[in-house]
Amino acid sequence: MQQRNVWHTCRLLARIAASLLFLAAVAPQAAWAGPPFITDDPEPVEYHHTEFYVASQYANNKDGKEGTLPHFEANYGIVPDVQLHLLVTLAYAHPNGGPTAYGLGDTEVGVKYRFVPESETIPQVGTFPIIHLPTGDDDRGLGGGHVTAFLPVWVQKSWGPWTTYGGGGYWINPGEGNKDYWQLGWLAQRKMTESLTIGAEIFYFSKDTEEGRDRTGYNIGGIFDLNMEHHILFSAGRDIAGDNRFSAYLGYQWTFGPHEELSK
Repeated sequence: MQQRNVWHTCRLLARIAASLLFLAAVAPQAAWAGPPFITDDPEPVEYHHTEFYVASQYANNKDGKEGTLPHFEANYGIVPDVQLHLLVTLAYAHPNGGPTAYGLGDTEVGVKYRFVPESETIPQVGTFPIIHLPTGDDDRGLGGGHVTAFLPVWVQKSWGPWTTYGGGGYWINPGEGNKDYWQLGWLAQRKMTESLTIGAEIFYFSKDTEEGRDRTGYNIGGIFDLNMEHHILFSAGRDIAGDNRFSAYLGYQWTFGPHEELSK
């Protein structure tokens, strides 16, 4: 029975990997903070539980195409209301009229902390400071070339099948020609069935370079639960005002924790 479960999991991972390859081949790099969306929430992973993602994202921008193929994300609930976060990317960049570059991208680390729990009348509130480490080759378009940091505050409230969350924060973005900038976003989602949740977000970024411009865009997506531990995440959207013509995210999430809790 155990061998059969391992074989089933391997087949599932192979199918998901093939889907990610197809997405990146036919359809773009953005700051996807709360998979499968850009807007994040204040809810950390449960104590002693883990989330693991393998995913791909794609962006078709005015100056070219870029994304991850794939990236790996892990979140761990190290103490109650606190999670540790790590994201490692294999990135690609294809500027208009230029060659395609592929390799290690920048690495993201962070800590999410919920300091106000949710009640019937009060939303939960938390922060999720993130640091991007310049492990990618910025000369090939695979990284930013500098350490950047994001200092946000996120708020969330749920009513029955509905959940809404959002907020924003300030990016510290050093480097010649770069500017510090603001990121804001809000999302609403609804549990449609026992297995499917659908949501939509709108987001805003102030300009991050001296020559850049502000961005306003949207994404529509969802989460499909294969079971309690395995999930498929997806979204797609574009800028309303900005340089992104189309963006997409497709990923697989594995959630797990202490055996005695998962079996309840």
